[in-house]
Amino acid sequence: MGMRDLTKRDSKRDFRRSLLAWYDAHRRELPWRESSDSYRVWLSEIMLQQTRVAAVISHYREFLRRFPTVEKLARARETSVLTAWSGLGYYRRARMLHAAAKVVVRDHRGKFPSTSEGLRSLPGIGRYTAAAIASIAFGEPVAVVDGNVERVLQRASGKLLSREKLWASANDLLDRNRPGDFNQAMMELGAIVCTPRAPACLTCPVVGHCATRGELNGIAKAEPQKKREIHYALDYRGGKVFLVQRERSVSLMPGMWELPELVGANGDHTPLFTLRHAITVTNYTVKIQRVAAAHGVRGKWVAAERLARLPLTGLARKILRKADLL
Repeated sequence: MGMRDLTKRDSKRDFRRSLLAWYDAHRRELPWRESSDSYRVWLSEIMLQQTRVAAVISHYREFLRRFPTVEKLARARETSVLTAWSGLGYYRRARMLHAAAKVVVRDHRGKFPSTSEGLRSLPGIGRYTAAAIASIAFGEPVAVVDGNVERVLQRASGKLLSREKLWASANDLLDRNRPGDFNQAMMELGAIVCTPRAPACLTCPVVGHCATRGELNGIAKAEPQKKREIHYALDYRGGKVFLVQRERSVSLMPGMWELPELVGANGDHTPLFTLRHAITVTNYTVKIQRVAAAHGVRGKWVAAERLARLPLTGLARKILRKADLL
């Protein structure tokens, strides 16, 4: 049977029942699924934006340890929030998270709005995030559409649906008795079964409702990865490391601390070590040299024991860990 059956009530009911039974049996044990507390759901949803689940787990636990409540987060200094966020990337999310916590405490007495419409009034919360929080934490019957859900719906229908049709289709399929679980099940299906490449159709609980059972021709392919080599100076003397601060005016990671880059380095020095680092569509080969920064570079010497309290870029943190300084 094809997706056309999903216009029928019985077929939709069968889809929901099959998907939720699969989710109940096979869902991943993730720390943010242990509670439907709105603060924890909100925090996990912001962290999971544009970031892989595996990368979020340890950051989520550590962030909650530092800021167990929205009140604690609202009272924290921005530097502390950025330090706790370090390694997750897209630092604007951390600033918006901090701003939203202040609004929740100041304007809502520490309680998150319980509807997707109310949640969208908070900094950093768009249509998807508001729907995810409202359905999971408050049981509001509103569907979500992220990249995973979009892929499931496109393949199931065999059509390239417009953005609004995707949202309409997701809302039409939604299980209104268990909206939070249904939304998570759709995202889980896209993440571990209906994957971008080589979907595991044989293990799909709703394969009988799928028009394509695999790749859907015409869906845009992922942008190819670019490759770049970059060099950094690790200047470590007397228990201190020389670091530079990114300009506040730059769009990427403003105000964060990093090692000074060696621009135009051509391999004259044998690197202390080399590591790999990926940012969006660029794969970097990073070579670390035990040399002083270029003449005239402005920065500051930071004691090794203070490094963990500084808002470092993810790459700087990775380099300093590899050098056993963090």
